Amino acid sequence: MRERSAAHQDSGYGALVVINTQGDNEARSAGPGTALLLAAAPVGKGCLIDAAAVLPALAAVPPSALTGTAAATVVELADPLDPQTVLTRIRTAAALPGQLHVYVTGQLHLDHRQHLLHLALARTTPSTLRYTALPWHWLTGELALRPPHTTTVVLDLVADADAWPHVRGGGVGLGHGVRVFGRVSPPPSRRTVLTPDYLRTYADIWRTGARPHLARLHEAAADRSGPAEALFVAMDTPVRAFPTAQSGPATAPAPRSVVRGTAPVASAAPVVVPQHPAPMPVPVPAPPLPAFAPTATVPVAVPVPPARVTAPPAEPVPAEDPHPALLAAARAGRHAEAAALAARWEEEALRVHGPGSAQAVHWLEVRADLARLAHDPGRSCALWSEVAQGRLARGEAPTDEDVEAAVDRAHHQWEQLGDPHRAHALAVVLTALRQQVPGRRPGALEAIHRRLEALGTPSPLG
Repeated sequence: MRERSAAHQDSGYGALVVINTQGDNEARSAGPGTALLLAAAPVGKGCLIDAAAVLPALAAVPPSALTGTAAATVVELADPLDPQTVLTRIRTAAALPGQLHVYVTGQLHLDHRQHLLHLALARTTPSTLRYTALPWHWLTGELALRPPHTTTVVLDLVADADAWPHVRGGGVGLGHGVRVFGRVSPPPSRRTVLTPDYLRTYADIWRTGARPHLARLHEAAADRSGPAEALFVAMDTPVRAFPTAQSGPATAPAPRSVVRGTAPVASAAPVVVPQHPAPMPVPVPAPPLPAFAPTATVPVAVPVPPARVTAPPAEPVPAEDPHPALLAAARAGRHAEAAALAARWEEEALRVHGPGSAQAVHWLEVRADLARLAHDPGRSCALWSEVAQGRLARGEAPTDEDVEAAVDRAHHQWEQLGDPHRAHALAVVLTALRQQVPGRRPGALEAIHRRLEALGTPSPLG
């Protein structure tokens, strides 16, 4: 059974189609799934790729093929107009339980003021880029809030002349625990508009009834699409940036699922990992690390200790400590700037020290408290939950002070949520943490149940 509804340009999303389906025979996995199809490009002479051209082919594919699940919801955004409404749609999809597949086709541009990548939308021009395009870190930031290994991103992008060197240097990051398959093409010759041939190959194969693994789909799409200079990636393991053929100072063994050409690269030469962009310089001398002291009052349900963002051990504080500038930007209301800077430092910690390291956990703590300062309790709750999960995965005991503090702060931020749908989505993770880390005040699980009852949404406790 399928239901289809559409809202058009006056919605601010461009052409929006939502499809629900139950019980497709081709599905391989039980449980719900969501696919978000985002096809965006400027109207007029600034267009580098006919992004929306692939949507009719994808629309002819059973939704379960897009998600690999028995029940699927598919949301299409065709040539959307406004970045804020696109962010809302991404945030809604990212908050849903189950597997999330995000398919993005369009063009990347570089903001020269902040040196950040943006995905161009229908009204984007070079002079209005910062106001009419979707900042790439908005997308990656929302995906970072999801549980690891529940998100897959498939990309068919073209980078303009300014963005292309940034992409080749590893400037497109998609976060820990996100599977990535895709192609990024260099800028085409003048007056040439590319077509999303890479993603169209996926649709062509699915329409035959075949359901190969995404790594095999990528292999076929990479063989059939160009140009020769394009960057291709297929990662089932966490990835921070695109592997390229460019030389760089660091190498890593090729992940088992990296494919390019006609066969998986399982034991081939190492994949060159490009040097990550240096963190944004912060012209501030290095004082002691600040504590991001909370301004909110302690909720009745759970005590909240001071937000103690611990310094990463075994490494001296850098000569140009970013923490004062982060806090100053947040207190001045420049929350996007603070979040982008913290994300870049987190990526550097992940590149140097790896996922789960004390340094990576530290920057998660910083991002969590920055989200609190930005009055985004949902993001803060999800990030503090990820901090707690990371500490537990590192072998810290459920009764350790830092673990309990992370869960308490996640719970406190969750209590501030008024959106029932987002509260329910985050309650699933919070409930699992509370079952493992009950904290020092009894009744935390019951407090979650009572809060969900007040919001009129089912409790994960049953």
